[in-house]
Amino acid sequence: MSEAPKPPGGLSRRDFLRGGGAAAALSSAGMLVTDLAEAAKKKPATPHVPEGMEVFGPGPVPIRLKINGKPFDVRVEPRATLLDVMREELELTGAKRVCDRGTCGACTVLLDGKAVYACSQLAIDVQRMPIQTVEGIGRPADLHPLQAAFVEHDAQQCGFCTPGFIMAAKALLDHNPNPTLPQVQHALSGNFCRCGTYAGMRKAVIAAAAVAVQEDAEEETPRPEMPDGPMPIKKMEAGGEDDEKAARRARRKKKRRQRGGGDGG
Repeated sequence: MSEAPKPPGGLSRRDFLRGGGAAAALSSAGMLVTDLAEAAKKKPATPHVPEGMEVFGPGPVPIRLKINGKPFDVRVEPRATLLDVMREELELTGAKRVCDRGTCGACTVLLDGKAVYACSQLAIDVQRMPIQTVEGIGRPADLHPLQAAFVEHDAQQCGFCTPGFIMAAKALLDHNPNPTLPQVQHALSGNFCRCGTYAGMRKAVIAAAAVAVQEDAEEETPRPEMPDGPMPIKKMEAGGEDDEKAARRARRKKKRRQRGGGDGG
């Protein structure tokens, strides 16, 4: 097959389009560079601030956080989350960064008694509010009942999500000391465990609640008041036993006879 004849002279249509496209691109790039240079010379416009509104940032600003009953003064950017500040600035690493999107619950802390995701709270917004983390409820030598129950019921495997579950469970027990199993399940539904130890966690929360209820009952039980002065001495009968002891002894003998063991003296 013979080749198509070439034009007698000048530019082909393909060469014309190719050259025109390159020229247009260079022209646009030149205009863009010129616009950027002009914009760089101008001073940035000051944004309008409504009267009475205070503006922070964009650089670091001083804030004070109250965590586990202690004040912490730090300088952070207004965009910093509570999780970032606790882990990076204060070395409180109990709350874990997993999803960093407010979906897994590994960073759960108590904010004014309510379970929240630390990755979804700006540190600058939670100033002067009481914050409690897993570091503030117990130590290895003195575990919180929830922590002890998690150990007792094998409620963790890798342990990465455990601090968040414990804080979510604490928020539940603080408001409902004796929850039902469905209530426990609902309270922990905002936390994910990739190891799948949900059953052990629920048992641990129920067990910790039972311990707390028992301790509260013991504290509320009134103790008998001790009389002032020396204790009165009860006079014994001539036989050496009072009526109450003799009755108990008679009951024991009767039970032994019923079992066929004799009175045993």
